[in-house]
Amino acid sequence: MPESLALEAPSVTETPTPSHTPSHGKTSAFHELGEGSSVTISVVTILVLFALWWIVTEAGWVKPLFLPSPQSVWQQFVLYASGQANDQPLWQHLSASLLRVLSAFVLACLTAIPLGIAMGCSRVVRGVFDPPLEFYRPLPPLAYLPLIIIWFGINELPKVLLIYLSCFAPLALAARSGMKTATQEQIHAAASMGASRWQVIRHVILPAALPEILVGMRIAIGFGWTTLVAAEMVAASLGLGQLVLNASNFLRTDIVVMGIIVIGLLAYGFDLLMRWTAQRLVPWKGRG
Repeated sequence: MPESLALEAPSVTETPTPSHTPSHGKTSAFHELGEGSSVTISVVTILVLFALWWIVTEAGWVKPLFLPSPQSVWQQFVLYASGQANDQPLWQHLSASLLRVLSAFVLACLTAIPLGIAMGCSRVVRGVFDPPLEFYRPLPPLAYLPLIIIWFGINELPKVLLIYLSCFAPLALAARSGMKTATQEQIHAAASMGASRWQVIRHVILPAALPEILVGMRIAIGFGWTTLVAAEMVAASLGLGQLVLNASNFLRTDIVVMGIIVIGLLAYGFDLLMRWTAQRLVPWKGRG
C-alpha cells in the first residue's frame, strides 16, 4: 500500500481582544460634546472683563468720556436707584420699559404662534402669510419706524407696535418650523388608533413642536429688548431706552453704560427664565 501522507493544518494565532473599547471623537471626560456645567467659566470670564475694565480706566489709557470707570457707573446706578439723580427714579424707567416689552411679547405670542401653527398645517395660510413675513423679517425696525409714527402718532401705541413687530416674525416662523418636527410614524400611529385630524394636531404635532416654539420665544424676547431703544425714540419721557438716549445727548457716558448694563441684565434674566421654562415643559429635548 502507498504510504499515507499526513497533512498538517496551519496553526492559527489568536489575536488578543482588547479589554477596553477605544473612544472615538472623545474630547473630554464627559459622554457628550459640550456636556458639563460652564457656570464657573462664565463667572471667571465676567470677573476678568470687569478687572480689565477697571485697569484700563484706572491707568488712564482711555478718557472717561469714551469709557467711564466702574466706580462712576456704580455711583450713577445708586443715584438712580435711590431717586437722587436729576431725573426720574430708575424703577419708573424700568417699569415703563418692562410694560412695553412684556405687553408686545404677550400680544406677539397670542397672535404669531397660532398663525405659525396654521401655516404649518395649511398650504393656503402659508401661501398667504409667508411672503409678507419673509419680506419684513430682515428689515431693521428703524427702517419702518417713520411709517409707524406717521400712521399711529407718537403716543404709546407705536412704541408697543414696533416691539411687537420685532417679536412677531421669529415666533411665527418657529411655530411653522416646529409643526414639521413630528415624524410620520407618530402621525400614522395616532391615525391608526382612530385619532381625528384635530386630535393628531393636539396630541402629537403640538407637543413635538413645543421645543421649537420655546426657542422662538427666547429669540423673540431678545429681539424685543433689542428694539426697545428704537421704540423709545418716539417721544418717550420714561424708559430705559429713553434714559440712554437722553444721556447720550449730554455726553453722559457713565449713565449710558449704566443703562446698557441694566438692559442687558434684564434681557439675560428673561433668557434664563425661558431656559428654565423649557427645561420644565420639554425635559425630553436633547435626550433622544
